[in-house]
Amino acid sequence: MGHHFGDRPMLIGGAFTTGQDWITSVNPATEEEIGRVPAGTAEDVNRAVEAAAKAQPGWNARSIWERAALLRKVAAGFRARAQEILTMEASDTGNTIGKLRADVEIAAGYLEYFAGLASEMKGETVPATPKGIHFTLREPFGVVARIVPFNHPFMFAGAHLAAPLTAGNTVVIKTPETSPLSGHLLAQVCHEFLPPGVVNIVSGYGLPVGDTLVRHPLIRRIGFTGSVATGLAIQRAAAEVAVKHVTLELGGKNPLIVFPDADVEKAVDAAVAGMNFSWAGQSCGSTSRLLVHESLYDRAVELTRAKVAALKLGDPLDSTSEMGPVNSAGHYKRVMGFIEKGKSEGGKLLTGGGRPKGEMFKRGFWIEPTVFADMTPDMTVAREEIFGPVMSIGKFKTVDEAVAIANATEYGLTTSLFTNDITLALSTAKRIETGVVAINGSAMHHIGLPFGGARNSGLGGEECLEELLSYTQVKSVHVLM
Repeated sequence: MGHHFGDRPMLIGGAFTTGQDWITSVNPATEEEIGRVPAGTAEDVNRAVEAAAKAQPGWNARSIWERAALLRKVAAGFRARAQEILTMEASDTGNTIGKLRADVEIAAGYLEYFAGLASEMKGETVPATPKGIHFTLREPFGVVARIVPFNHPFMFAGAHLAAPLTAGNTVVIKTPETSPLSGHLLAQVCHEFLPPGVVNIVSGYGLPVGDTLVRHPLIRRIGFTGSVATGLAIQRAAAEVAVKHVTLELGGKNPLIVFPDADVEKAVDAAVAGMNFSWAGQSCGSTSRLLVHESLYDRAVELTRAKVAALKLGDPLDSTSEMGPVNSAGHYKRVMGFIEKGKSEGGKLLTGGGRPKGEMFKRGFWIEPTVFADMTPDMTVAREEIFGPVMSIGKFKTVDEAVAIANATEYGLTTSLFTNDITLALSTAKRIETGVVAINGSAMHHIGLPFGGARNSGLGGEECLEELLSYTQVKSVHVLM
């Protein structure tokens, strides 16, 4: 587990730059220092935005085919450096490398997908007058801010460059305060293949870096992935300065509902897989609430307990490890606080709940994979997103009760339904207030369909044509003859 990656500067206007102060990153599995990134300043942000603004007209002047060809080169650059990226990412995040391998391919695949969508940025013609020609154009916003979370920093930063760059925008990325190191590898690939200033990558704390970025008058489009609290703060800060287009991909408290005719073993397998223990449950889409019909409840509880208890914790760089540590000391305290609330509020602790036993787990931010049974909707572990390796299991009697429990949180990201009754599946899908519904599977991503939430889980769909169009503004043109 002993890698050290040194100092990793920011990329501003085509040049790598440091500063006066640094953020030290630690390996969450060992608490060893593994590298540093600059603690950026408001001035760094201003320089990055100005560099992006300077580069944007030239970038937009390129044909969509030129932009697409360059994005494909960036994708190839990701793949060429995949092992280097994965080693750094697993060391910095605690995510297990076996599952983390997909992150580089996802980021590269998104660049290629959106490169191919470029010609779909179409306008429309409307017969508004008998002789005139009336049509719409799609144009970029200019400079886009993307703010990246700690759980998949390379994937989120790399993948979500695709839509704004395809649309002709330039981008400023803010890396997370914990697990920021791979942002430098992304910067190196962008520096190699893209013109200076098209992509700028700044590191630092929310104050001043994130706050300065969302308030900057030249930033009219913001994309954020992270917590509800930070999403609300971004909306407030942006609104104090100007009218800005903000999209938010936020948290989830995602139910997986098992109806009485379902295959309970398949449902439990999907729930445990959907919890994303490979990155310690630190995923907005984690299936953290398992809701089971009372006739299947006892069997589901035992199957879940056994399956979760058997997970292999270990070195994130070991491809056989099934779960690593949570991301940081602060997050460790937060998740353990939720576990204590689960105990004190009457949850039945089936497995986990503490630090795993063994010499290698004495240091680091390790939490056993944890399952509570007898969950009721009023419990904190049933209502709030824990963003850690904690599942809760509850029971229901009727469809109405299942729907009410599923909708009884502020979130609305994903829902999974297990039943062989297609009428029940579709009628229930319409009643659940979420952005994504999966039937007989864990709620999942499929590129081409929007992934995004309802209610406090966010605004805007990603991973599809809708995302590309959201990085454009529509202009109406009237030609009168």
